[in-house]
Amino acid sequence: MNVDNVKSQMRKGLLEYCIMLLLHKEPAYASDIIQKLKEAQLIVVEGTLYPLLTRLKNDDLLSYEWVESTQGPPRKYYKLTEKGEAFLGELELSWKELNETVNHIANR
Repeated sequence: MNVDNVKSQMRKGLLEYCIMLLLHKEPAYASDIIQKLKEAQLIVVEGTLYPLLTRLKNDDLLSYEWVESTQGPPRKYYKLTEKGEAFLGELELSWKELNETVNHIANR
């Protein structure tokens, strides 16, 4: 078994949750999302992010609006929808339960 492979799978499982947490705080442009994830050591490339954003939008968890840019074409800013906020609440509960379970097992 490859440790890097397992770490990669764990990160993929958390990526959607982390993106939604970022967008809960404020609407964001895709490159801003990538930068914040990199700062948190959750490295993501555009080829990973854009399909995920599209899927979340198609599931009505995200919406976007075009905002004029002073440097080039308008930018697409993503934000959570009402349904996205509710879904994030469910993910937060699941994360807390999972975290408590892992901590319980680790500290036994």
